[in-house]
Amino acid sequence: MWPELVKTAKEGGADAIETYVFWNGHELSPGNYYFDKRYNLVKFVKIVQRAGMYLILRIGPFVAAEWNFGGVPVWLHYVPGTVFRTDSEPFKNHMQNFTTFIVNMMKREKLFASQGGPIILAQVENEYGDIERVYGDGGKPYAMWAARMALSQDIGVPWIMCQQYDAPDPVINTCNSFYCDQFKPNSVNKPKMWTENWPGWFKTFGARSPHRPPEDVAYAVARFFQKGGSVQNYYMYHGGTNFGRTSGGPFITTSYDYDAPIDEYGLARLPKWGHLKELHKAIKLCEHALLHNEPTLLPLGPLQEADVYADPSGECAAFLANMDEEHDKIVVFRNASYYLPAWSVSILPDCKNEVFNTAKVGSQTSVVEMIPEDLQPMVTSADKGSNNLHWDIFVEKTGIWGAADFVKNGFVDHINTTKDTTDYLWYTTSLHVDENEEFLRNGKQPILLVASKGHALLAFVNQELQASASGNGANSTFKLESPVSLKAGNNEIALLSMTVGLQNAGPFYEWVGAGLTNVMIEGFNNGTIDLSSNSWIYKIGLEGEHLNIYNPNGLNNVKWVSTSDPPKNQPLTWYKAIVDTPPGDDPIGLDMLSMGKGQAWLNGEPIGRYWPRASSVYDECPSECNYRGKFFPDKCDTGCGEPTQRWYHVPRSWFRPSGNILVILEEKGGNPTEIKFSRRRVTGVCAVISEDFPTVDPESWHKGTNGSKGKPTVHLKCPSNTVISSVKFASFGSPSGKCGSYSKGDCHDPNSTSVIEKICLNKNGCEVALSEENFNKDLCSSLTKKLAVEAVCS
Repeated sequence: MWPELVKTAKEGGADAIETYVFWNGHELSPGNYYFDKRYNLVKFVKIVQRAGMYLILRIGPFVAAEWNFGGVPVWLHYVPGTVFRTDSEPFKNHMQNFTTFIVNMMKREKLFASQGGPIILAQVENEYGDIERVYGDGGKPYAMWAARMALSQDIGVPWIMCQQYDAPDPVINTCNSFYCDQFKPNSVNKPKMWTENWPGWFKTFGARSPHRPPEDVAYAVARFFQKGGSVQNYYMYHGGTNFGRTSGGPFITTSYDYDAPIDEYGLARLPKWGHLKELHKAIKLCEHALLHNEPTLLPLGPLQEADVYADPSGECAAFLANMDEEHDKIVVFRNASYYLPAWSVSILPDCKNEVFNTAKVGSQTSVVEMIPEDLQPMVTSADKGSNNLHWDIFVEKTGIWGAADFVKNGFVDHINTTKDTTDYLWYTTSLHVDENEEFLRNGKQPILLVASKGHALLAFVNQELQASASGNGANSTFKLESPVSLKAGNNEIALLSMTVGLQNAGPFYEWVGAGLTNVMIEGFNNGTIDLSSNSWIYKIGLEGEHLNIYNPNGLNNVKWVSTSDPPKNQPLTWYKAIVDTPPGDDPIGLDMLSMGKGQAWLNGEPIGRYWPRASSVYDECPSECNYRGKFFPDKCDTGCGEPTQRWYHVPRSWFRPSGNILVILEEKGGNPTEIKFSRRRVTGVCAVISEDFPTVDPESWHKGTNGSKGKPTVHLKCPSNTVISSVKFASFGSPSGKCGSYSKGDCHDPNSTSVIEKICLNKNGCEVALSEENFNKDLCSSLTKKLAVEAVCS
């Protein structure tokens, strides 16, 4: 997917691609390096280079990124004497070795700009300035050492440290935030850089889905360049997928879509991508004036201002800002009036013509749907004509499978025990119940009480699932309280502790644990029994994991049971099916709505953790998102009461022409017969444009005809191989609503639909100008009229 993603970013007006380097993905054990497949860093850099773009290499090696352990290898935590991100010799030695290894790899391939390559900046560490003081005497010396170590690499391009307020010269400190217009570097000799502008936010299982409006993202970018910004980077422009067990948090979803301009599946997210593309064009029209002049600030009102970049030769560019969160304003600049919507910036590349306003979105909106496809069996000569999908089943043993790993009185920490080689750790003990216990006669069940540091738990008694519990993204710890069925005599208590990604940031984050801290059962004749100091038998991982049965070469390591009617709601069950590739070339998502929680693989490739955990409905999601005013992650949530993540991206390249092996590990219980592939598809397009939309053609600047006027125009385009097959809605006048729910206003040109159909039907794309030739311009003459269109692509 890399070449197409980079191409889409370039088409969106990006000049550089910024990427982290994931230490834990590359150094699997000390000195054991891996750079294949998704971790082929050199290949990625060269793809960017071939596209004619620059690259910013954020080596870190700590990256945060909602990535497991912040990208630092878990094995490093167990090197004696190591404390992460402080003046700790073992940590610094390993960090320097990895940084040097990556730098030398880039140098060998001549990839730094100083060698003629695309890499123009490199980053060491990440967002350390906010927690430096927490590390006491080890904080500042470590930060200064990291800067010196980076500079000693002699790469010939600048080093940056984001959110590092004391970055020593010549290392450049940069800003990460939703807004960085007021940021100032710690030296006048350093350019003003914004390494992370968050166009959305990440998601955690069981939470709602955050969105950041395109108007606000554009406002933040325009304000940054208005106030002297040099480099602005979107984090993320494409977020992608945390395949396998790479997501951290804990509880970060497998999807890292981030509401980014390019979505998780590689499709341009419209209107966000398109609106930012027009913004990038407008800013680049100001390039010469911005590079060669200092701004002059002109007040235009109490919350309105202009920054003017002008020189004696007459070259001039201006940014007009309305920082009022509620009120639109008309301002006078250079004897001309300009209408500024609330919370917006207008860009005037010649100090006269407005070519872009951040609040006026003219880009089309795409209607994107997940089109379900039933899992199709691979048809053989023996079962031609059969549509039944055959499942193979393997049920995990509850508790101790094989030999115990160790026995210990009391509890061990989950993470320290598994060292993150698996999500799973069994804690098993036995409990004798006397036949005289009252609950055996009166039917009143005892209550199992479990306290855990996190992250999730399944509780079994005598091989039967009794209850489950989990923490969440806000608090990993939890308590389970559930009635359980006990019998007279010996009872096996088997508790499966599960992690959902490790901590990825915060001071001393590597010391945050997981697993059980207390187990009691109340309701006995003598009161409550505390099992915490019992003798516990421990087993790391699941048998199917240990035998590698999710990989094609390990499938035959267990005896599968074949059935066309697989068991439903059965915990700790592996499901395997041979499926055909979904038709077409649309991106694919695996629909896991019918399942509980677990992991999935296709042909041995790790799709990741699935968990269609619904968000709470304690608060209603807003029906409308107001872009005005400062954004925060919960401002524009959607998905109240719905699964945080239902679909799980499966790259097309993972499919074979036929005979694909889909393996599911279900932890809690679900219905595999309702699992589906879904094709992600643009099925329609919408657009709204107003008569007061900026009408200067940005391309005209490059042709030396500054200020050439055009008509406000709706641009509609369907995906390749599809056309505009019908027009669902069209109104020139005063339409209202949003894509999917437009309605006509009191002012409406009855010929609107026929005009659109005449220009657009059966075409892949079309342009419709708000002109006298197309519409009745005398209609409701006192109004500023709009054109709204919704069309179907097929």
